[in-house]
Amino acid sequence: MVKLPAISNPFPGWRAHARHLWQYRVWRWSGYALWSAALFMTLMWALFARGLPSADALLAYQPPLPTNVRGNDGEPIAEFARERRVQLSYAEYPPILINAFISAEDKTFFSHPGIDVFGLAGAVWDYGTKLGSGRRAKGGSTITQQVAKNLIVGDDYSIARKVREAILAFRIEDALTKPQILELYLNQIFLGRNAYGVQSASRAYFRKDVGDLTLPEVAYLAILPKAPSNYTVERHADRALERRNYVLRQMAENGFITEAQREEATAAPLGIVPRYATRASVGGYFMEEVRRELITRYGQTANDGPNAIYSGGLWVRTSYDGKVQDAAEGALRDGLVRFEAAAGWRGRLGKIEIDDNWPRSLANLNVGAGYANWYPAVVLSRDGSAAEIGFENGSRGTLPSWGATQPKAGIGGRAFDFLKAGDVIVVRREGDNWQLRSIPNISGGMVVQNPHTGQILAMQGGFDARGSSFNRATQAQRQPGSTFKPFVYAAALDNGLTPASIVIDGPFCVFQSARLGQKCFKNFSGSDAGQQTMRWGVEQSRNLMTVRTASQIGMDKVVRTAKAMGVGGYPPYLAYSLGAGETTVMKMVNAYSIFANQGRATTPTLIDYVQDRNGKIIWRADKRACEGCNMPRWDGRPMPRPRIRAKQVIDPMTAYQMLHIMEGVVQRGTATVLRDLGRPMFGKTGTSSGPTNVWFVGGSADMVGGLYLGYDNPRSMGGYAQGGTIAAPIFHSFAAKAMKDMPVVPFQAPAGIRMIRIDRKTGRRVFGAWPDGSYYSPVIWEAFKPESEPRRTIRRDEIAKRAAPVARATTDSEFLQSQDGIY
Repeated sequence: MVKLPAISNPFPGWRAHARHLWQYRVWRWSGYALWSAALFMTLMWALFARGLPSADALLAYQPPLPTNVRGNDGEPIAEFARERRVQLSYAEYPPILINAFISAEDKTFFSHPGIDVFGLAGAVWDYGTKLGSGRRAKGGSTITQQVAKNLIVGDDYSIARKVREAILAFRIEDALTKPQILELYLNQIFLGRNAYGVQSASRAYFRKDVGDLTLPEVAYLAILPKAPSNYTVERHADRALERRNYVLRQMAENGFITEAQREEATAAPLGIVPRYATRASVGGYFMEEVRRELITRYGQTANDGPNAIYSGGLWVRTSYDGKVQDAAEGALRDGLVRFEAAAGWRGRLGKIEIDDNWPRSLANLNVGAGYANWYPAVVLSRDGSAAEIGFENGSRGTLPSWGATQPKAGIGGRAFDFLKAGDVIVVRREGDNWQLRSIPNISGGMVVQNPHTGQILAMQGGFDARGSSFNRATQAQRQPGSTFKPFVYAAALDNGLTPASIVIDGPFCVFQSARLGQKCFKNFSGSDAGQQTMRWGVEQSRNLMTVRTASQIGMDKVVRTAKAMGVGGYPPYLAYSLGAGETTVMKMVNAYSIFANQGRATTPTLIDYVQDRNGKIIWRADKRACEGCNMPRWDGRPMPRPRIRAKQVIDPMTAYQMLHIMEGVVQRGTATVLRDLGRPMFGKTGTSSGPTNVWFVGGSADMVGGLYLGYDNPRSMGGYAQGGTIAAPIFHSFAAKAMKDMPVVPFQAPAGIRMIRIDRKTGRRVFGAWPDGSYYSPVIWEAFKPESEPRRTIRRDEIAKRAAPVARATTDSEFLQSQDGIY
């Protein structure tokens, strides 16, 4: 073993030297001070710095951003936000705006290390002098400290918060550049009017983007970070003007503007737009359904995930069509108002106290007035000839007695005489005066869909989404009445019957059980018409023919067809063949779209795709693969297309036969009001027992829609209420606008369909005669599956003999009387 030499001590006698120095007081106190400082720093770290974010977390920070919604044309239409914010980069903020905020908040921002020593010392002194007085000391925070407070630390009033704020400010300065810090600040700060960030505030106060702001406007925005409520133009205009001019003076002193610019800006008014700029609610029910779907998928807040609806900054592309939505809203509202027009004024919508805050109280009621020229108002006072009314924005108007002459519903007398101070009403502008209006009690829902893709183009779930968030288009379970009958006949067509099959329109009774006894069905009119074709039974909506057909093929087949087409699952009882089971407008429209789409079912969708804040698609409704769609250049072959995503749920020939029959409903049946639209249309009207609901569902080759009307708590609408006289005219009003510029497209028959001339009355095959082009022609083209066309024929003289009464009919009414009426 080799013996290593001893290593000498490089600091010989250091312990003895230290003990020698420790005997002197100055060295001993210095040691105590160093130890105390180390202990203090350790305690400070444990108490204040622990839990603060790291530099990497600061670099990765993303502020909460609202969800932006676009329509099918790519235009922005709605925003879901609790903090209205638009994120901009530092380069997008004009220098004049940056200089204004630096002058107002932190003139040494570009030179200090995170805290302003002199400002902090002044804040500490101010805190000490106000301690125990109940008054709040000035903050003395730099922009960096405000970023720390807004992002992480919070806004509690304590020394601990200021210490954490200072520690984090140093950390922020070490991790980020000055432009990055200022970008965070300008995107994060709250500036009033629910505006977070300067761009959002610029839109809220001036309806401008930051690049369009003038010098006095940026100076006003720069005064808001400390306390926006102290400088509102509605209450503190003088204070706001004084503070704005102070910022302008600071900008001049700091060399950011000239004295001439300062004087010109000082002379300018504030120029702030009114707080209540608009009451528009774009696509109310449609957007609410989109919001619910996004919440279900991504959650509401950042705690639910990075793509939460109120903080994730999502970009959502929807199938919303503004033209179609406006047409649906207008048609349904007009129909609801028209139905109750004779009932009179329904009474006040609420009551509030008439005090200094009545505008806010009125706005908080969130009254849905529906039309753009209808407004919620409150009666401030009333005399014998007029009432003074007030609006949500604080303005006032006059409601003359002649503007409220309608009777009070259920009571009678002039509506004006029932008005009292504090009553919340709805009025319509008439020149310089106003007229009283009434929100209808009757309600309803409407959906419009692209039958080929399943995209929902429009949705209206009531009179106004602001008055009732209950979406009757998707949530209301209603009996569809006769609009269910096409599913009965579709099952029949799948089980051997044809459109020309003869069905007896006569008394039909069935034994239900020992307890329930015998059930006898009847037509709406109470009469019967004997032997008739299936087509005639659908066109005239004959209950007895429907029940007899369902009984003949078996209700199990009917309910199976209804379930396959998405209408609902029902027990196999005959009453369900007449629409006794409940369903929604959305389901009915989607089921009728299957008829228009050759038996193929699509899933109804409101959202096409969703992108995160960085533009990455995180969800798509159409998940079909498309080979070659993204190739860099055309290869000369046919254009690649994704495969059809629809599921075949009924035979395409059955679907077309039923569609062709329902064209007859429009041509000469219960929906002849749609004939003048000048395009191929199909559909079916419906009236449920009571009647409690009236329906119409149908459309064209490229657009299918449906609607119902009824009271939320089902009760009779009156014996005169029918789908053909109430619901179908509403759809006509909608289609006249929504389909105005659409190309006229015929319904396309699938392969295998045979078009055969038949006698419309008997269903027999016709040779030697042709349809005469009129809706009332005794000879029509009928759609048959192969080998199912009629074997019996009819002679030409028989057709001519029976066509005579029809030829003599000169009006729709006379024709319908000759066909035993419609129901």
